[in-house]
Amino acid sequence: MNTLLSATGVLATMEPRLFDLDFQLFHDAALMIIAVVALFLIMSYFLFNPARAFLQKRQEKIRTELEDAKNNQEDAKALKAEYESKLKDIDKEAESILADARKRALANENRIVAAAKEEAVAIVERAREEAKLEKQKMADDVKKEIVAVAALMAGKVVASSMDVTIQDSLIDETLKEMGDSTWLS
Repeated sequence: MNTLLSATGVLATMEPRLFDLDFQLFHDAALMIIAVVALFLIMSYFLFNPARAFLQKRQEKIRTELEDAKNNQEDAKALKAEYESKLKDIDKEAESILADARKRALANENRIVAAAKEEAVAIVERAREEAKLEKQKMADDVKKEIVAVAALMAGKVVASSMDVTIQDSLIDETLKEMGDSTWLS
């Protein structure tokens, strides 16, 4: 209780102050303001400046990324236009290749037809030559037959002792029977 009395005694001895302002309060307020300013400067140096630098670097990075994205988009548009023109050119090139292939096929067809015609002409010519040779062979066979018949007749003439007039009449008669065209071909 003693302490309680002594605290009340101190209160009673204190003088009333305006808004409780005294020198100690001003001193504490000034120290607090100095501490807050010092804390602000220290925080500014160690916290705010790195944060500002970080934000500035981030802004710069975002700006460069936006510029790169814009450049990439422009490049993509240019490539798209180039590829579209190439696609149009490919259609034209494909059409020219097909036209060239058609021309070559037509030329090849004409060449094959010409070769076939030449071969047909050669076959016909060979057939004519073979027919001619066969006709010649037949004519030779007929001549041989005529010679054999003439020899047989000559044998008969000799056997019957014919004279020349009878032999000539027999040869003329035989030739007439065989025909002139057989003898000449």
